[in-house]
Amino acid sequence: MSNLQLPENTAFGLVIVGDEILSGKRADKHMPKLIELLAARGRQLDWAEYVGDSPDRITATLKRAFASGDIVFSCGGIGATPDDHTRQCAGRALGVEIELQPQAEALIRERMQDTAREQGTTYDPDRADNVHRLNMGVFPKGARIIPNPYNKIPGFSVGHVHFVPGFPVMAWPMMEWVLDQQYAHLARQSAYVEKSVIVFGAMEAALTPLMEELERDHAGVKVFSLPSVDHPQYGRHIDLGVKGEPARVEPAYAQLLAGLLKLGVKLGPELVR
Repeated sequence: MSNLQLPENTAFGLVIVGDEILSGKRADKHMPKLIELLAARGRQLDWAEYVGDSPDRITATLKRAFASGDIVFSCGGIGATPDDHTRQCAGRALGVEIELQPQAEALIRERMQDTAREQGTTYDPDRADNVHRLNMGVFPKGARIIPNPYNKIPGFSVGHVHFVPGFPVMAWPMMEWVLDQQYAHLARQSAYVEKSVIVFGAMEAALTPLMEELERDHAGVKVFSLPSVDHPQYGRHIDLGVKGEPARVEPAYAQLLAGLLKLGVKLGPELVR
C-alpha cells in the first residue's frame, strides 16, 4: 500500500524496545515526544507497546505491527551489540533475509571516516571494529533508510513501520522526518481539540447513555470519561468531555452540557485542551 492510499484515519502506533525501560533503569521519553509530534500535526497516538530484549517477544510484537496496517514507530535495539535484536527480529517477523543496505553502508563508512579525521587517525576499513560497525546497516531486504542528522547512522523503514534508535537526540528528529516526508498529506489542517467539564456527584453508569448518544449523533467525535477519587483540586469527580476536530466538537459539547443539565448533576470548571 502506498502512502497516498492510506486512509485519512490511519492509526499511529509506537513500540519501545529495551530491558532498561521495563526494569526502571531508564524512563521512556519517546511516547510523550511522539504524542507531541503528532499533536502538532493534528493527530494522536492510538496505541503503544513496551517489550524487553527478548527476540521471540520482539518478533511477535513486530509481526503485529506489520500486520496492523498502522503507521508504527519502533524505538531501540537497532545497534550492533549482543543485546540489540530489533533488526534481526524485523527480518524474522517479515520472513525475509537481512542484508547490508547499500545506502546505510555508505553512510556508516562516511561516519567512520569523519570519526577518524576528528581523532587524527587513519581510517582502516578492514579493522575489526570498523567491519563490525557495518552491522548497524544490516536491515531486512527491501528496507529504506531513515536519515540520522546526529551521527549519520541511519534507521530504516519497511512498509509503514519505522525503526529508529533508542537515543532521543537521534530518534526524535528521525521520527519527525518520517512524519513530514512520508505522511505530510495525513496531517490535519484543523487542530485537534478536547473540551470537557468537571462533573461532581455522578456515577459513570448514569452518564453512559448520554455518552452513547453523543457518539451516535456526532460521527468522528470521541467521548471520554476520566474519573478521579483523590484529585488534589477537585476531589472525587469525573472529567467528562469530547474530542476531535473543532467543527465537530462544538455541537457535540453543546449537546453534552445540555444532557448534563437535564440530569441535574453538579458541574465544575470547563476545560479546553
